[in-house]
Amino acid sequence: MVLYQRTNDRPYVILNAAMSIDGKIATKKGDSKISSKDDLVRVHKLRASVDAIMVGINTVLIDDPSLKVKYCEGKNPIRIVVDSKARTPIRSRIISDKDAPTLIAVTNKAPVDRVNKLKEAGAKIIICGEGEKVDLAILLKTLKDMGIKKVLVEGGGNINWSIISQGFFDELQVTIGPFIVGGRDAITLVEGNGVEKIDESIKVNLHKVEHYGDEVVLIYKVSR
Repeated sequence: MVLYQRTNDRPYVILNAAMSIDGKIATKKGDSKISSKDDLVRVHKLRASVDAIMVGINTVLIDDPSLKVKYCEGKNPIRIVVDSKARTPIRSRIISDKDAPTLIAVTNKAPVDRVNKLKEAGAKIIICGEGEKVDLAILLKTLKDMGIKKVLVEGGGNINWSIISQGFFDELQVTIGPFIVGGRDAITLVEGNGVEKIDESIKVNLHKVEHYGDEVVLIYKVSR
């Protein structure tokens, strides 16, 4: 069973995503434009309410997001990329746009030349573990030590699995758009290995339901 881990060693973590009726967050070709303008306003208000926004490297490579606040007033959050091998492109918007600080979480196995190039481009590098993947416990504790109290995760299915499977989240906000996407290769809300039995999964409680036209926003909080 996945264990919920709410401790003083990490910030409050919110996972946010938009998905189709059949649970896809992107098509098999990577198109992830599911949210309406109303939902984008909601998301950017959420961005403005947190200290930092986190994505995985695949989101950066596929979408090249700036991760700034655009559709409302508010301060841009610190941007965090979970990027074990330091693959973040120097010309990506998250690096070239200097309107907010960018932190790149890598492992000590990341190529030194890539790490140095990212540093030279202005990114702050955080070494989180010695394995093949970033140790999220180390990353979240480091963020907490930096004074970051609330983190918004806008990642893809893999980082969502990493966060959820380790119990490192407190809230889940999911917009369901009026689309049926299909495709066994289309990305779902949560990828990874998954669990074998329902009683091994993590339980969440429905906290609130919001409605925008044909969209529904489900807000869950983790069972204590």
